[in-house]
This record gives sequence, C-alpha cells and structure tokens, in this order.
Amino acid sequence: MDLPPEDAKLVTLARTSRARLDVAQGAAVRDLDGRTYAAATVNLDTLTISAVDLAVAMAVSSGAKGLEAVALVTEGDVPVGLDAVIEFGGVGVTVVVADPKGTVDTVLTT
Repeated sequence: MDLPPEDAKLVTLARTSRARLDVAQGAAVRDLDGRTYAAATVNLDTLTISAVDLAVAMAVSSGAKGLEAVALVTEGDVPVGLDAVIEFGGVGVTVVVADPKGTVDTVLTT
C-alpha cells in the first residue's frame, strides 16, 4: 500500500524507534504544525507506557494543539490502544499500523 510521503516518514520513524530499543512497539505522531515525535514502548518496574501514548505525551508536552497522523509499528498481536490519540487528536486523525518491516497492515481514521 502506498502512503503519502508524510505518513511514510512516520512509519520510518516508528520503525527506527522500535528497532533501536528492540521492543514490541514503536510509534510516531505528526502534530497540526507538521512536527513529528517518535517513541518506543517503555517497560520499567515502576513505569509502563505504550509507544503511542508516549509519542502523544511528547507532542502534548511540546505544546502541540492536536494531531494529524499516527504511525504504529508493532510485532504480532500486541494490543493497540488509541485512547490518547482520540482524546488529544479527536476525529479525523489518520492511524497507520505496520509490521516491523514497514509493511502497512491497516490504515484507519479516528
């Protein structure tokens, strides 16, 4: 599936974040100003946060006003939660889900 270049860039950023830490998920988001934020799953004894939630939190903490798109690279049947995307981004956010090789599995809109 061919993605627009901006969304393909998000998939690349998400893949890189995931691979760098060798974790189950990597994610990247693009805010309304076109800035991108990439993150990977965090699993500490005292803190667990999904890659998507962390990428959204990074956008929020940087002063973003909303989201245009999200890419999630995930391995296998790892649960995907989009609550933070929906709360912060609202309706109309493109969500791309791809496998670790970058092959797009699903494209949906919130």
